[in-house]
Amino acid sequence: MRRRLTIKLSLGLALVTGLAAAASALGIGQDRPEKQGHRNAAQLVGAFTWHAEPDWFGGFSGIEVSADGREMTVLSDRATLARARLHRTGGEISAVQLQSAQHLRSSKGALLRGRIVDSEGLAVAGDGSLYISFEGVSRVVHHKRDTARARVLARPKAFRKLPLNKALEALAIDARGRLYTLPENAPNAAGDIPVWRWEEGRWSQPFALPRHGGFLPVGADFGPDGRFYLLERNFVFIGFRSRIRRWDITDQGPQNETTLLETATGLHDNLEGLSVWQDGSGNLRATMISDDNFRSLQRTELVEYILPAGTSR
Repeated sequence: MRRRLTIKLSLGLALVTGLAAAASALGIGQDRPEKQGHRNAAQLVGAFTWHAEPDWFGGFSGIEVSADGREMTVLSDRATLARARLHRTGGEISAVQLQSAQHLRSSKGALLRGRIVDSEGLAVAGDGSLYISFEGVSRVVHHKRDTARARVLARPKAFRKLPLNKALEALAIDARGRLYTLPENAPNAAGDIPVWRWEEGRWSQPFALPRHGGFLPVGADFGPDGRFYLLERNFVFIGFRSRIRRWDITDQGPQNETTLLETATGLHDNLEGLSVWQDGSGNLRATMISDDNFRSLQRTELVEYILPAGTSR
């Protein structure tokens, strides 16, 4: 989560409790079923608030759900990686069983501390190893396993020039093992979102994505359909809005942009992590997790939507 929002969050969230009753009465921050069905292609499955006791718990910015939807790996922005089992009732998440937690290590094997801790994006490779992007000191690292020391991928000049706390927020890996990362708020000269790709040991910038409205990128994933999914967030004084867009990534660049979800203010908490997978009924699901910023007025929320499949390519 960006530190520059701290003051706004402190003021805005302090009013949320007092405004909640009035907002409910007026219908603010709620998507009525008939309205949601008209506005969005995605269908809400459910939202589950996750509580746990450890001091490290909270601040989740990345998530990866297993192919069968029963396990998840989550990443906090304070460099804690946790694994958990998901239990569902009637298709909705009904319980989360924490399995393990590990504080990430640096390339020298020491536990991450200080200004290099701000971990944001998570991608799991086909061999189970982990890639993580960082926002403070802009970089992407590779861990062969949860407890292993990091291998820092090459840092191009473009990464070093990214603004502090506006940098590599989202990370995704495609079926060919190529990494894609993009900053939260560092548009190029045309005002678009630059996307970098790691392939054969080097970074390139093959394309950029258009920006629309006040939304900023916070999470990304490639679905089992091979498409690129982008989770975006917009913060206003009384809460958060979320949006999911989708593209086909081709040799000619991103094509067939589709907006699948755009929520009303306050419908969900601060959703930052995105994982797209296919359930037992063949539906595409987007599972998202919220960053509670370690604040009592916020919550760690797991939210799931069914996404339209569209035309496969």
